[in-house]
Amino acid sequence: MGGAITDLLINSEHKIRVYDILLYEEEFRKPVDFIYGDVRDRKKLLPHLEWADVIIWLAAVVGDGACALNPEIAEEVNQHSVEWLVKNFNGRIIFTSTCSVYGAQDGELDENSKLNPLSVYASTKLAGEKFLKNKNAIIFRLGTLYGISDNSSRLRLDLVLNTMTARAYYDKKLKLFGGKQYRPLLHVKDAARVVVDNLTASTKGVFNLRKQNLNMIYLANKVASHFRNVKIEKVKMEFEDSRNYRVSIEKAKKMLQFKPSFSIDEGIVEIKELLESGRIRDINSPRYTNQVYLSMYSLWHH
Repeated sequence: MGGAITDLLINSEHKIRVYDILLYEEEFRKPVDFIYGDVRDRKKLLPHLEWADVIIWLAAVVGDGACALNPEIAEEVNQHSVEWLVKNFNGRIIFTSTCSVYGAQDGELDENSKLNPLSVYASTKLAGEKFLKNKNAIIFRLGTLYGISDNSSRLRLDLVLNTMTARAYYDKKLKLFGGKQYRPLLHVKDAARVVVDNLTASTKGVFNLRKQNLNMIYLANKVASHFRNVKIEKVKMEFEDSRNYRVSIEKAKKMLQFKPSFSIDEGIVEIKELLESGRIRDINSPRYTNQVYLSMYSLWHH
């Protein structure tokens, strides 16, 4: 997502700096000011906060599995770093949270619905939200992202739509665990656009963002329809993924004029075309999956 935001900002009137630890990347080649750094290195980060009017805070250990590897690091990055940011920066803050703070609930949930985080990831993101309560901050609770962010950042293949598309292409088979669980889905470029559109706006508070609420059975069928002879196999599991939620975006539509433009089909097609043209050597490479990649390093073993 950072790649898509950077691309939009390169063509804007804003002066930008990227501060990043390149956790999953080998290099950063975009034509903008770049500082290699960890958000936990307060001394290094502080001068850059003093330079900025607006901070887009994307720094996070992302995903349930990745955070579960080492909850202490997840807390340091997702939670304590935000607490420190709030104490050391008085400008505008754009913060990306997650719709998984709702956990498992029926009905369409709005920003005032009960919160029920079921993972370290969701809990630490929610804690980050709370620190920003009295700041000039806008918080986006993102649905599950899909699609391609930009031309140089790695593709994430641990996101449900991207994963399903890759499996349909290579395996001709989709395994469904349960399948009735709902997720709100959002194209990564739509998420990037709303961040950039609200950089200097006065709007504050929490906003749900998604394109569509879809259950996994519908999504699997949608993906399969783009390929020939893909089998959908339902697998009974003793422990199904308990997250199940649908979210309303009425607040974002009304207050931000939020109108996501990339469809589910467009997301499937762009991943499919990337795979068909042979531009990814090995979809099973650990770097495309946060949890698998981080688990290769001893630091991440709890």
